[in-house]
Amino acid sequence: MVESVHHAAACAVDPTGAVIFAAGDIDTPVFLRSSAKPFIAATVIAAGAQERFGLDEREIAVMAASHAGQPFHVDAVRSILRKIGMQESDLLCGPHAPYNAAAAQELEQSGSVPGPVHNNCSGKHAGILALCKILGADPATYLEPLNPAQQRILQFCARISGMKLADLRIGVDGCGIPVYAAPLRSSAAAFMHFATLTGAEQHEVQAMQTVRSAMIAYPEYVAGTGEFDTRFMEAANGIVACKSGAEGVQGAALLDSGVGLIVKVLDGASRGRGPAVLTILRRLGLVDGVTLTKLADLEHPVVYNRAGRAVGEVRAAGVLAVRNVSTG
Repeated sequence: MVESVHHAAACAVDPTGAVIFAAGDIDTPVFLRSSAKPFIAATVIAAGAQERFGLDEREIAVMAASHAGQPFHVDAVRSILRKIGMQESDLLCGPHAPYNAAAAQELEQSGSVPGPVHNNCSGKHAGILALCKILGADPATYLEPLNPAQQRILQFCARISGMKLADLRIGVDGCGIPVYAAPLRSSAAAFMHFATLTGAEQHEVQAMQTVRSAMIAYPEYVAGTGEFDTRFMEAANGIVACKSGAEGVQGAALLDSGVGLIVKVLDGASRGRGPAVLTILRRLGLVDGVTLTKLADLEHPVVYNRAGRAVGEVRAAGVLAVRNVSTG
């Protein structure tokens, strides 16, 4: 018996810019949420942050992360703050308990309360503060869309998506920064450029490569132990760079084929994200069987009751309204 249904829209774009897969509406703007973090991090690196502050790959990876608040995540964010001469109090993302259950329990048992550094977006915020330092922008207003750092970020995100800044619809993300909405067609193109290292000026392309390499080298810093992005990049063994976002968004750059994929679970349910993404990649033949076997429990997650008994599963029942679409 089917108890619940999550519909997903999706788009995949090949290196020529052609849409090779579409499900649902790919032209209505969708907030990318945290799936945009690789492009935000690339903006920071393109401005020269790695050289100026001596950032290592772990720190760059956590700048692109929705981290689980594990100690190594927190240490990496604190290291960025030290290098840029900022304090944890300068982070305006707000606190929440670590997503990782063991990390949350350890923090509670130590008698500590979560701070902004434990927020899953704290690495991104530290990166934006670094960009403020480079640009001479006011770090106290870095959440504002008109702050020069945010303008630099939004301009790059628009260009890599093949759009104009004025065409982006801007909202407020859960962590407080401006979040932009773009059609799935455009967002898939952005991840295609992340895969092919095209669509930008040379220093920006080099920055994308730096961020992509850091994510692939240290996938546990991008999400956390057992999390989807971490496990997918680990299993893919260097050919996938992916980033999830709130409200059921997932982006992926397939390096060997040069394809960019974006998926949006329409009701925002994150549990539908993994099955949708992996089933689409299986059907398109973009991920090999060995990798998918390693991720079988994410493609068909088991539902457990409180006693730990398996009582159901989440599965992709079928992709409806699928169409192969040519450019334009």
